Amino acid sequence: MAVPSPPASPLFLREDEIRRGVELLYFGYSNLTHSIDAGLAPLGLGRAHHRALYFISRQPDLTVSELLKLLAITKQSLGRVLSELIERGYIETRTGTQDRRQKLLRLTTSGTALEAELFRALRERMAAAYTQAGQGSVTGFWRVLEGLIPEADLSMVAGLRSGN
Repeated sequence: MAVPSPPASPLFLREDEIRRGVELLYFGYSNLTHSIDAGLAPLGLGRAHHRALYFISRQPDLTVSELLKLLAITKQSLGRVLSELIERGYIETRTGTQDRRQKLLRLTTSGTALEAELFRALRERMAAAYTQAGQGSVTGFWRVLEGLIPEADLSMVAGLRSGN
């Protein structure tokens, strides 16, 4: 008795197509983040500093534990980044209103200006790519990226959109 062969995979499920997507995602993200490196390097800051600034700008009064969850890094790594940003006057901390043990994080005026300058470089690159691709492709791109995010984290991502 012959064993039935598996159904044919659609074109986009072929290994070479998946590898192409992985490679495009890698190089696209690498080039996008290179666009902010020029603004970070003269300040002696790195991408971890930028990620902290970015997410704090999206959710003022974010707690340290919420930022840890967003960045998925160790408390020790985040501590170094936050200490440096606080020391340089880019972030300020406040005591939590309901739990005095919490530290609420907020950008200072200079932190807001730095984050806006760095975001400008990202916005220009993303806007150019979105314009070239068209809205239908952008929507499909968002769906693919959302498909890469674990179900448990989707509400965290949605919270960023509702925050601003």
